[in-house]
Amino acid sequence: MDSELNLVVVVNTQDPRIGDAARSLVAHLQKEDGFRVTFIDDSSDWSAQDGHPEIAIVVGGDGSILRGCRQMGEQQIPIIGVNLGRLGFLADLSPEELLEGLSHLRAGDYHITEHLMFRCRHRRLDGSGYDDIGLNEICITAGGSLKMVDIALEIDSEHVTNFSCDGLIVSTPVGSTAHNLSAGGPILRQDLQALVITPICPHTLTVRPIIDSSERQYSMSIPDAPEGMMLSIDGQIHRHITAGDRIEVERAQQSFKLLRLPGHSYYGTLHRKLGWYGQLNYRERRGGDFDVGER
Repeated sequence: MDSELNLVVVVNTQDPRIGDAARSLVAHLQKEDGFRVTFIDDSSDWSAQDGHPEIAIVVGGDGSILRGCRQMGEQQIPIIGVNLGRLGFLADLSPEELLEGLSHLRAGDYHITEHLMFRCRHRRLDGSGYDDIGLNEICITAGGSLKMVDIALEIDSEHVTNFSCDGLIVSTPVGSTAHNLSAGGPILRQDLQALVITPICPHTLTVRPIIDSSERQYSMSIPDAPEGMMLSIDGQIHRHITAGDRIEVERAQQSFKLLRLPGHSYYGTLHRKLGWYGQLNYRERRGGDFDVGER
């Protein structure tokens, strides 16, 4: 690239460990030719930044990326995730790997993949409500009530079923490795254009997760909500649900743009993050001999 690449490094400065690592990264980037670097707190207004950053480097973990892309709203720019958390599927680069890949970034040798985001509308009986965008999932849970709840699901205005369960998750492919996976839902490749609906501890064991197109509208109604029932969006926005509330989820107009450097493998990330080593590798890691006769 002939001109400088305008980068913004976004960090949660409330965490001293992450803040120190980000400042060290910014100091290194500012010494590199070909980059113009701005450092901001993740609570800052992205739209107020001068120079129209072209790429955001989000330092922290997947939670930092979820917060960052939601804050960008309609002005989504490509994000590189640098992981300082425990388990990152989006933020899967270490600071050292990012620095090693700067030559690719400088040369424009990278790939940007656009991923599905959703819009969630929370409608109350009195006509009030909230509109939010998200990347991972919406989760309806019994919350502090500790009671089984009944949730009616419609897809494109067609009644599908009534769930009796501890809760319900509507997840994007990006979010399929988060709460959805913990609840027994399937892993979806991140670039699929689909949503998965996963009940949490359903009363009827024949009720299984449903995968359908992201072009449809998903509506959940709660005729009788116990006190303490909650709606959670990306695990970061939490609102109380009352009887008669309606939750509508559909594809957002904007998409999440994830920048990958050369050598990235989606299944390689799953292998590394989920510990998909298998029996042979397990024995090799222990340093013992493998006997093909053992079972």
